[in-house]
Amino acid sequence: MAIHLLGIRHHGPGSARNVKRYLEKVKPDIILLEGPPEADALLKWASHEHMRPPVAILAYVPDNLQKALFYPFAEFSPEWQAILYSIENKIPLRFMDLPVAHKLAIEENIEENKKETIPEEPPIEEKDPFLYLAQIAGYEDAEKWWENNFENRSNNDNIFDSVNEAVTALRENTIVEEKKSERYREAWMRKVIKQAEKEMFNDIAVVCGAWHVPALQNMPSQKDDTELLKGLPKVKVECTWVPWTYSRLSFTSGYGAGINSPGWYHHIWNTKKDVSVKWLTKVARLFRKNQIDVSSAHIIETVRLAETVSYLRGYSKPGLDELNEATRSVMCMGEDILMSLIHKELIVSPKIGAVPIESPKPPLQVDIEKIQKQLRLPLTEEEKEIVLDLREERDMQKSIFLHRLSLLGIKWGVKRSVSGKGTFKEAWILHWDPAFSIDIIDRGIWGNSVEEAANNFLVSRASQENSLSVITSVLEDSLLSDLPIATQALLSRIDSLAAASSDVMQLMAALPSLVNALRYGNVRKTDTEILSVIVDSIIARIFISLPSACLSVDEDAAQQLLDLFFSLNDSVSLLQNEAQLNDWYKTLFAIAENKNSSSLVAGYATRLIYDYKLLDSEKLATAFGLALSPAVEYSHAASWLEGFLKGSGTILLIDDALWGLINNWVNTLQDDHFIQVLPLLRRTFSQYSNPERRKLGEKAKGSGVTTTSVISSSSNFDHDNGMLAVPVILELLGIKTETNLL
Repeated sequence: MAIHLLGIRHHGPGSARNVKRYLEKVKPDIILLEGPPEADALLKWASHEHMRPPVAILAYVPDNLQKALFYPFAEFSPEWQAILYSIENKIPLRFMDLPVAHKLAIEENIEENKKETIPEEPPIEEKDPFLYLAQIAGYEDAEKWWENNFENRSNNDNIFDSVNEAVTALRENTIVEEKKSERYREAWMRKVIKQAEKEMFNDIAVVCGAWHVPALQNMPSQKDDTELLKGLPKVKVECTWVPWTYSRLSFTSGYGAGINSPGWYHHIWNTKKDVSVKWLTKVARLFRKNQIDVSSAHIIETVRLAETVSYLRGYSKPGLDELNEATRSVMCMGEDILMSLIHKELIVSPKIGAVPIESPKPPLQVDIEKIQKQLRLPLTEEEKEIVLDLREERDMQKSIFLHRLSLLGIKWGVKRSVSGKGTFKEAWILHWDPAFSIDIIDRGIWGNSVEEAANNFLVSRASQENSLSVITSVLEDSLLSDLPIATQALLSRIDSLAAASSDVMQLMAALPSLVNALRYGNVRKTDTEILSVIVDSIIARIFISLPSACLSVDEDAAQQLLDLFFSLNDSVSLLQNEAQLNDWYKTLFAIAENKNSSSLVAGYATRLIYDYKLLDSEKLATAFGLALSPAVEYSHAASWLEGFLKGSGTILLIDDALWGLINNWVNTLQDDHFIQVLPLLRRTFSQYSNPERRKLGEKAKGSGVTTTSVISSSSNFDHDNGMLAVPVILELLGIKTETNLL
């Protein structure tokens, strides 16, 4: 009976070749592989024709999806090659790591203990133990040392004995804090090996991380391991296959056993000879694709430089570092910005894997993958923009699908603004993240299909939401997602909330979403008859209640009303209902003409009346005269003016009469009054664009523009009769004078 311990580096292509070669040589009758035992049943899918690495085993706790672990595999992973060997040669393979059921439960207990205890000193930063060996050999980077001595070496005889010897010396002669969870893991691995021995397997191949090899070679008594593993906490765990990406496999993804250059490793795994030449050919193609001129001569010179650098460093062949340095010097002319393109597209690579649709998965994930395939929306790790024409049936279905996923919180697609008028066009940015697998499993509680889950999710939300404005925005999403069941539930909820609401501001806040929903419903050929009735009812109630809501309100409430007015006016204009427009005009007049209305809102109502061409110049001058007369408090006058001028300053540039009214009012202000209203005036004009403010400034300087006086001269004015009224007015005002003004 023989036990072959194969210490590897996770996701190392050299280790993968060594494992494959060793297995073919010794022909074991069982393989024990570092990995989650709960996933043993998934191994048969590894050789499926539609399984394309990188992929990962997702192990999760169904009742707490925040507790989950990913076990990724690339084509060049030693573990993946061991799995394929076992399937091709029809020998059993078992995962031998500590079960995820125990691992996650232990982590949860550790987290709880950390919350209860406050550490006296900050934790000491752990040093990579392999860095000791690297530094002895003159390296500053442990990864580079491992690559040159184990991954890239040409003589691989007894490679695993060398790894075992190096790690054994390292574990015996360095001080590395041993975590208790690591002790559990290695005890469980020994338990699985001993179980295989009991089952009378003659040649047992053990493939695991190099660090664990000494712990599996010098085994303590079985009693000690049994005692250590006794009473471990446990949680329920389920497993599935999910697509993975090379960017997630890299260190930057946060995956503990990640690698810096998965794209480069993919290249050297699949390239038998002329590795450097073929790599630099890929670089040249990438540059040409991005309109960067690169010739064959560049490739030849870069290869020569890389080989020279590697020779000077004592390496048998160029590695990625040497190729990068040569590329930067020859092809990039020393520019790092081009190297960043190489890093993203080639060194890391946007490659994404695929999993057979038939493999065990949650029903919701199966439905998502089926729809993706039907609509030809492939998963891509890099961002991809698509523009949809909603008049096309397939594009409409894509839009519905992406909106439904967005509702469920699966943000594969992010909607972007699109140029052009109309509602028949949508733009989306697609970017798939493997972590969406957790979200999909989580949303599976709402249904087994995308449509069912989205409907049930919104129906539940409708029953719990009490904010009219929030639920109306959700209705808009429901219509975009073509969810008739949820739409009916939301409409019913909106109807009951609107009927019970006496808050006109809440009704105004809810209206724009409802009007947009009507518009989207028309574009998407949805039955909006019930929604139309609700909208008409809400608008009627707003028109009735709004004039009284504008009476005697403070400045903050007036500002809120002004913002809602703006949206309300847009909504009424968008509906183009003549009867509603007439009622809107009456409401505006009622607000504008009531002296107790908020001056800010009254000013804006007057502006809207003027915009609708319901006021001629004479009536507008009268309105200005009343609002800006000396009898009105200056702050109220400035507030009225702010409301009137809301939106755009263009009216002041083209209407000289209106400009004259405002100019004369400002000229009549005393210094102290001007100081009081200046902040309001600044706020008024700050909303205008820079070109508008500049032109208004030029106009104020009198650059070729003649202002119009408010008081018109008349040859029929009787001055003597006018002077007779002065003493009476002075007496009414309480002003006594000794001088006979007559």
